[in-house]
Amino acid sequence: MTQHHPDSFSLMEYSAGNLTEPHALCIRLHLDQCPHCRSRVDMLDSLGAVMMEAQPQVSVEETTFDSILARIEGEPMAAREKQMPRQGPLQKLLGEDLNGLPWKRQLGDVSILDISDRFPGQSEQVVLQKLTAGGKAPAHTHRGQETTIVLQGAFADKKGVFNQWDFVVLNEQDEHKPVALEGDDCITLSVLSAPVKLTGTFTRMLNPFIR
Repeated sequence: MTQHHPDSFSLMEYSAGNLTEPHALCIRLHLDQCPHCRSRVDMLDSLGAVMMEAQPQVSVEETTFDSILARIEGEPMAAREKQMPRQGPLQKLLGEDLNGLPWKRQLGDVSILDISDRFPGQSEQVVLQKLTAGGKAPAHTHRGQETTIVLQGAFADKKGVFNQWDFVVLNEQDEHKPVALEGDDCITLSVLSAPVKLTGTFTRMLNPFIR
């Protein structure tokens, strides 16, 4: 069961079709596995359609987002459920076997696969990252925003444990050193507006070589 979700504004932007393709993919992957967030987006879609039809010129202030979503929380979830397709966007993009992809060893327990070229015209970097079960990623912070969804396994950092299909957004104020839980390799999909910045005593020397 997912514990970490996109925030209200991100769900609003997804519903309105305002997100870039990579960010929308991260949200969609989470929605496919999270009935709670999916029901919220279903309601936002319905409310948006009504508002566009009734008052196409009315602008909605950001302060109304929480009140709209508060109404959604009170709705019975079963009434808003809808079946999601079996063949999801991740399988269409990458195939079924995540572990069989052409991974490239980066540092220590970390392997990566840059799939930015599958999103032509996008300025963000889109990467798959694999952290060996029980392994540690180098300590780092972020030069911009990083949006991540866990596709397989789980990792832990000082913010808690992030399991499969959990969603996390990090920025320049966040410094962490993820550790993969035992069992499966942890595979994540990340969208980065700028490269990460290594902060370890020795690894920081590699920053000039990180894209």
